[in-house]
Amino acid sequence: MKSIAIFQRSDEFLGELKNYFEKATEFKVCASTTNGNDAIEALKSVKPDIAIIDPSLKGIDGISLLDLIKKVNPECYSFMVSEFDNDKIVNASIKHGAIYYFIKPITPQAIAERIFDIIADKAIEQKFMTDLKERPKSPTLDEQISNIFITIGIPPHIKGYVYLRESIKMAIERPAIINKVTKELYPKVALKHSTTASKVERAIRHAIEVAWNRGRTDAISAVFGARVYIGNERPTNSEFIALVADKLILENFL
Repeated sequence: MKSIAIFQRSDEFLGELKNYFEKATEFKVCASTTNGNDAIEALKSVKPDIAIIDPSLKGIDGISLLDLIKKVNPECYSFMVSEFDNDKIVNASIKHGAIYYFIKPITPQAIAERIFDIIADKAIEQKFMTDLKERPKSPTLDEQISNIFITIGIPPHIKGYVYLRESIKMAIERPAIINKVTKELYPKVALKHSTTASKVERAIRHAIEVAWNRGRTDAISAVFGARVYIGNERPTNSEFIALVADKLILENFL
């Protein structure tokens, strides 16, 4: 059973979430409030497995609450739920420790289902990283990705090279992120490199175009084990990231 803390500005939505999670056998509500200051007091006595936070809490805001949770309870999975579909708030939430950002309107059931998905993804990620540490020394993940790029013709001097490598590493660590390329992957890469999500997307697309324009179809086929995207056809950003990530995941698990 997972303990869950619910910190939402709206009394009505707080009530909906609390009612749902109190009835769910997989969860136990350990704290709930509409006020950020009260949330801080609650977190002094409880350490929830999961926190559902509104960025615009009364008193101390949700972003500040994320910082506190990251400091006193780093194992907690923090989720933001907000009516604001604003890139600045989304990026700030992810930067300060939120693992996912929900936009209202959304049902408690949908939130619960996504929480289960992410917990499962994290378990896979932890197993993967543990297995990697236990293996005999082998090329680092960065080296493996760079070798693939060199083979298919992505030059290291273009910006897309670095962004693409970072995106593939994220997809390996958390495979489900490939389904949220625009909303989550690009913004995370952009935050790390002090740029924008749109520039990340364009730079990655350019890097893939450069490789395919060089016409190394035999090398591409050799890397991926099949004749894929031959001629003028080339994969989308998300398809390419998924192809490389899947290849490396399989190689490191075998």
